[in-house]
Amino acid sequence: MTFDLAHGIAVLERTPATLTAMLSGLPDEWIRNNEGPDTWSPFDIVGHLIDGEMTDWMTRLRVIVDQGANRTFEPFDRFRHKERNKDRTLSELLVEFRDLREKNLRDLRALRLTPDHLRLTGEHPSFGTVTLEQLLATWVVHDLNHIAQISRVMAKQYKQEVGPWHEYLPLLWRSR
Repeated sequence: MTFDLAHGIAVLERTPATLTAMLSGLPDEWIRNNEGPDTWSPFDIVGHLIDGEMTDWMTRLRVIVDQGANRTFEPFDRFRHKERNKDRTLSELLVEFRDLREKNLRDLRALRLTPDHLRLTGEHPSFGTVTLEQLLATWVVHDLNHIAQISRVMAKQYKQEVGPWHEYLPLLWRSR
């Protein structure tokens, strides 16, 4: 499928409601458990998504669109959420994520990006030259990736309890 900004925004605007529907009101066992050492819980993933809204997607988009002298992105701290959210509730995180996403999508729409904009480039600290189109497509897939990750983490809480049905539930045994 070829990237289409309107189609991408359609996914991005649904993510907060999807996460709210999936996670609101669940007991801590569902939202705070993970897959083992050095893995993230659904709570951690929502915190990570908030950090992306605050310091990644639109920040990098502006670097590209502005085409200033320095088009190198600042490195993204994938673990900042751990300290930032340690005393917060999931409800607080879901509201913050929704509000940040709504603002970012308003700002994105206001830019009225053209195909020429999508070809503009910036410099990723690890990948080198990337286009605005690649950044925006990645934002969409990043959301979908983390929704799938939340589903996987939650499903694995019942990995043993499903008994012989395990073989029919690839979410429990596929690594990706």
